[in-house]
Amino acid sequence: MKTLRGMIFLVVVAVVFVAVAGVAVSAKEEVLPAPNGLVLPDGYKNWRIIASSHRTDNNTLRIILGNDKAIEAARMGRISPWPDSSVLAKLVWKDTTHPEWPTATIPGNFVHAEFMFKDAKKFASTGGWGFARWLGLEQKPYGKDANFAQECFGCHLPVKDNDYLFTRPVVLP
Repeated sequence: MKTLRGMIFLVVVAVVFVAVAGVAVSAKEEVLPAPNGLVLPDGYKNWRIIASSHRTDNNTLRIILGNDKAIEAARMGRISPWPDSSVLAKLVWKDTTHPEWPTATIPGNFVHAEFMFKDAKKFASTGGWGFARWLGLEQKPYGKDANFAQECFGCHLPVKDNDYLFTRPVVLP
Protein backbone atom coordinates (compact mmCIF):
# COMPACT_ATOMS: atom_id res chain seq x y z
CA MET A 1 0.00 0.00 0.00
CA LYS A 2 2.85 2.38 0.84
CA THR A 3 4.42 1.80 -2.58
CA LEU A 4 1.14 2.62 -4.32
CA ARG A 5 0.85 5.90 -2.39
CA GLY A 6 4.47 6.65 -3.12
CA MET A 7 3.96 5.99 -6.83
CA ILE A 8 0.82 8.18 -6.91
CA PHE A 9 2.73 10.95 -5.11
CA LEU A 10 5.58 10.73 -7.66
CA VAL A 11 3.13 10.81 -10.57
CA VAL A 12 1.36 13.88 -9.12
CA VAL A 13 4.70 15.63 -8.54
CA ALA A 14 5.81 14.80 -12.09
CA VAL A 15 2.55 16.09 -13.58
CA VAL A 16 2.80 19.34 -11.59
CA PHE A 17 6.46 19.73 -12.59
CA VAL A 18 5.68 19.20 -16.28
CA ALA A 19 2.76 21.64 -16.11
CA VAL A 20 4.87 24.34 -14.43
CA ALA A 21 7.80 23.73 -16.79
CA GLY A 22 5.43 23.96 -19.76
CA VAL A 23 4.17 27.34 -18.57
CA ALA A 24 7.73 28.57 -18.05
CA VAL A 25 8.78 27.42 -21.51
CA SER A 26 5.72 28.88 -23.22
CA ALA A 27 5.93 32.20 -21.39
CA LYS A 28 7.16 34.74 -23.88
CA GLU A 29 8.17 38.33 -23.72
CA GLU A 30 5.61 40.73 -25.08
CA VAL A 31 6.08 41.44 -28.78
CA LEU A 32 6.70 45.14 -29.39
CA PRO A 33 4.54 47.05 -31.88
CA ALA A 34 5.89 47.97 -35.31
CA PRO A 35 7.43 51.47 -35.52
CA ASN A 36 4.15 52.76 -37.00
CA GLY A 37 2.20 51.54 -33.96
CA LEU A 38 0.61 48.45 -35.52
CA VAL A 39 0.56 45.46 -33.20
CA LEU A 40 1.01 41.79 -33.94
CA PRO A 41 -2.55 40.43 -34.19
CA ASP A 42 -3.55 38.02 -31.43
CA GLY A 43 -4.37 34.56 -32.68
CA TYR A 44 -3.01 35.03 -36.21
CA LYS A 45 -1.44 31.56 -36.08
CA ASN A 46 -4.99 30.16 -36.09
CA TRP A 47 -6.15 32.11 -39.15
CA ARG A 48 -7.05 30.21 -42.32
CA ILE A 49 -5.03 30.01 -45.52
CA ILE A 50 -5.78 32.34 -48.43
CA ALA A 51 -2.82 31.41 -50.63
CA SER A 52 0.79 30.30 -50.78
CA SER A 53 3.74 31.48 -52.81
CA HIS A 54 7.31 30.54 -53.57
CA ARG A 55 9.93 33.18 -54.35
CA THR A 56 12.86 31.91 -56.35
CA ASP A 57 14.75 35.22 -56.08
CA ASN A 58 15.33 34.77 -52.35
CA ASN A 59 14.44 31.09 -51.94
CA THR A 60 11.51 31.48 -49.58
CA LEU A 61 8.19 29.77 -49.08
CA ARG A 62 5.23 31.85 -47.95
CA ILE A 63 1.84 31.02 -46.53
CA ILE A 64 -0.72 33.83 -46.67
CA LEU A 65 -3.34 33.74 -43.93
CA GLY A 66 -6.36 35.95 -43.38
CA ASN A 67 -8.49 37.09 -40.49
CA ASP A 68 -12.21 36.25 -40.66
CA LYS A 69 -13.01 39.40 -42.67
CA ALA A 70 -10.31 38.61 -45.25
CA ILE A 71 -11.33 34.95 -45.51
CA GLU A 72 -14.95 35.89 -46.11
CA ALA A 73 -13.93 38.42 -48.80
CA ALA A 74 -11.63 35.91 -50.51
CA ARG A 75 -14.23 33.14 -50.52
CA MET A 76 -16.90 35.52 -51.89
CA GLY A 77 -14.54 37.01 -54.49
CA ARG A 78 -14.90 40.51 -53.00
CA ILE A 79 -11.25 41.53 -53.11
CA SER A 80 -11.22 44.41 -55.54
CA PRO A 81 -10.85 46.24 -53.25
CA TRP A 82 -10.50 44.20 -50.10
CA PRO A 83 -12.96 45.36 -47.40
CA ASP A 84 -11.82 47.50 -44.50
CA SER A 85 -10.82 45.46 -41.44
CA SER A 86 -9.30 42.73 -43.63
CA VAL A 87 -5.90 41.64 -42.34
CA LEU A 88 -3.51 39.44 -44.29
CA ALA A 89 -0.53 37.67 -42.72
CA LYS A 90 2.38 36.39 -44.76
CA LEU A 91 4.54 33.87 -42.89
CA VAL A 92 7.92 33.35 -44.55
CA TRP A 93 10.42 30.48 -44.30
CA LYS A 94 13.66 29.78 -46.16
CA ASP A 95 13.45 26.89 -48.62
CA THR A 96 15.04 23.65 -47.59
CA THR A 97 15.06 20.16 -49.00
CA HIS A 98 13.16 17.34 -47.35
CA PRO A 99 15.79 14.95 -45.93
CA GLU A 100 13.91 11.80 -47.03
CA TRP A 101 12.53 13.23 -50.27
CA PRO A 102 15.21 15.31 -52.05
CA THR A 103 12.85 16.58 -54.77
CA ALA A 104 10.52 18.16 -52.18
CA THR A 105 10.97 21.71 -50.94
CA ILE A 106 9.82 22.29 -47.37
CA PRO A 107 9.95 25.19 -44.91
CA GLY A 108 13.33 25.68 -43.25
CA ASN A 109 14.25 28.50 -40.88
CA PHE A 110 11.53 31.04 -40.13
CA VAL A 111 12.36 34.45 -41.65
CA HIS A 112 9.56 36.84 -40.71
CA ALA A 113 5.85 37.54 -40.44
CA GLU A 114 4.43 40.39 -42.55
CA PHE A 115 0.98 41.91 -42.15
CA MET A 116 -1.24 44.17 -44.21
CA PHE A 117 -4.12 45.89 -42.40
CA LYS A 118 -6.89 47.31 -44.64
CA ASP A 119 -8.32 50.68 -43.64
CA ALA A 120 -8.89 52.93 -46.66
CA LYS A 121 -9.11 56.14 -44.61
CA LYS A 122 -6.46 55.53 -41.96
CA PHE A 123 -3.86 54.32 -44.47
CA ALA A 124 -4.83 56.46 -47.47
CA SER A 125 -1.19 57.45 -48.10
CA THR A 126 -0.23 53.78 -48.59
CA GLY A 127 -3.07 52.62 -50.82
CA GLY A 128 -5.44 51.89 -47.94
CA TRP A 129 -3.10 49.37 -46.32
CA GLY A 130 -1.07 49.54 -43.12
CA PHE A 131 2.13 47.51 -43.25
CA ALA A 132 4.02 45.75 -40.45
CA ARG A 133 6.71 43.11 -40.21
CA TRP A 134 8.25 41.16 -37.34
CA LEU A 135 11.60 39.41 -37.87
CA GLY A 136 12.57 35.90 -36.84
CA LEU A 137 11.21 33.71 -34.12
CA GLU A 138 11.96 36.57 -31.69
CA GLN A 139 9.37 38.66 -33.60
CA LYS A 140 11.50 41.80 -33.56
CA PRO A 141 9.69 44.76 -35.19
CA TYR A 142 11.09 45.74 -38.59
CA GLY A 143 11.96 49.34 -39.42
CA LYS A 144 13.76 52.23 -37.78
CA ASP A 145 10.72 54.51 -37.77
CA ALA A 146 7.18 54.73 -39.15
CA ASN A 147 8.51 55.61 -42.63
CA PHE A 148 9.42 51.95 -43.21
CA ALA A 149 5.83 51.56 -44.50
CA GLN A 150 6.78 53.64 -47.55
CA GLU A 151 9.36 50.98 -48.42
CA CYS A 152 6.63 48.33 -48.28
CA PHE A 153 4.21 50.45 -50.27
CA GLY A 154 6.83 51.16 -52.94
CA CYS A 155 7.30 47.43 -53.45
CA HIS A 156 3.53 46.98 -53.83
CA LEU A 157 3.03 49.75 -56.41
CA PRO A 158 3.35 47.37 -59.41
CA VAL A 159 0.19 45.58 -58.21
CA LYS A 160 -1.90 48.72 -57.69
CA ASP A 161 -4.63 47.26 -59.94
CA ASN A 162 -4.86 44.26 -57.57
CA ASP A 163 -5.48 46.53 -54.54
CA TYR A 164 -1.70 46.56 -53.93
CA LEU A 165 -1.54 42.83 -53.23
CA PHE A 166 0.63 40.23 -54.91
CA THR A 167 -1.55 37.58 -53.28
CA ARG A 168 -4.02 35.70 -55.47
CA PRO A 169 -6.43 33.69 -53.33
CA VAL A 170 -6.45 29.98 -54.12
CA VAL A 171 -9.54 28.57 -55.82
CA LEU A 172 -11.19 25.89 -53.76
CA PRO A 173 -13.39 23.13 -55.19
